[in-house]
Formats: sequence, C-alpha cells, structure tokens
Amino acid sequence: MRGSELDEFLGLGCFRMQQDMFTCRYVQFNDTLYGVHWLRIVVANVRFGAKQSRLLRINQKYSVAVVPFRLTSEIRSLYALYRNSIDFDAPESVEACLLGKSTINVFDTRVVEIRDGNTLIAAGIFDNGDRSIAGIMNFYHPDYRKQSLGKLLLLLKINYARQQQKDYYYPGYIVSGYHKFDYKLFACEAATEVYDDNANADEWQSIWLPFSWDTIADLNAVREQEEG
Repeated sequence: MRGSELDEFLGLGCFRMQQDMFTCRYVQFNDTLYGVHWLRIVVANVRFGAKQSRLLRINQKYSVAVVPFRLTSEIRSLYALYRNSIDFDAPESVEACLLGKSTINVFDTRVVEIRDGNTLIAAGIFDNGDRSIAGIMNFYHPDYRKQSLGKLLLLLKINYARQQQKDYYYPGYIVSGYHKFDYKLFACEAATEVYDDNANADEWQSIWLPFSWDTIADLNAVREQEEG
C-alpha cells in the first residue's frame, strides 16, 4: 500500500486490521456494545506538559531507535511476556495482529524499540504514510510496568512524526463508557481530533472535530437518533 493511500484511508476513519483497512462504530466487551470514536493527533499542535516531559525525562536512561519492522524471536518473546501479564483481551500474537493468514506485509511498518542495555523492554509498532503515521501495537516487559512505557511509546511516536514532518498521528479509537482506551489522550488532548462519522453517512468524507467529551456526547446523540 502506498503511503498516500494509507493517508487517505486514515483520514476517512479507517484503520488497519491485519492486511486490510476497516472501520466500525461499535465494539463488544463482556456482552455489552460500546460506541467507538476514532482519533487523530495534529502533530504541529502538540505541546507536552509537565506529565509528558517528566515521563520522557525519567526514561532517558534507556536507548530508543526507530527501525523497519521485522518479526524476530525477540519481538515474539517480549509480546508473549506482555500478553501473559495483562487482564484484558489482546491478539494471540504479533503475527495474528499484523498478518493474519498472510505471509506478506503490504504496509510500510516500523517499530520504536526501547532497550535497557541490550535488552528489548518495549516495542511500539506503527505504519508509515506520506503525511501520517498510524499506531498499531504497543507492548512492554512487565518488569518495567512502573515506567509507563506504553504511554512513553505514544510520545516517542509523536516525536518521530515531528522529525519526519508528518501532519497526523492516528492512535486508534477510544470507547464511550469503557475507559481502558483513554490513555490515547495522554499525549496532548488539546491537539487531538475525533472523526465525525455521522456527517454525510451516504458518502464518506474526512471530517474531524476538536476533541472534547462534550463532542463525544454530541456524536453519540446523533448516532442514536440515526439508528434508533
């Protein structure tokens, strides 16, 4: 997939699933249906505050590199440790998330590696477009949980997007009433936008609104009127 094509899909509220692009309005957790809202961060508008700056500072002792993604035994082992330590659903493996049954990756995929000495302690996988990046997976060694490496990877991806002069970073979605995804607002809520999937429902358009919880409530209300 060309970078310009990825940019276009992301701008229409679509996201990667294995080797395809998809979108949705709802997800189900524990037999309950929740509303989905897709986010993007306007890179030029990001300003890190005290919490973000502190997180970057306390983790300066670790080395960081952004490299082309390769599915190595090191990546597999780290993800297995991470998955065994969490209390929520996650893909069975990195392969299951990125490839499914495919043996070819059509995306330009990169990974942010965080290392303590020679040991890989966190990995943030993302797809690279011409004007944007899309965060796909973040995982880390459970022994480093107190370092908030998942949130750190969000900041490092934004720093990469800045360096590469990208316009947008797409971190995925948040879920109304299900707060496990709210960490995606950590980087800079003021620079975050939410996709309006209610506008011109018969013809997809790239319409994004400044994020606020009031905006989420308004989008939910319109959605309920349309579907109820």
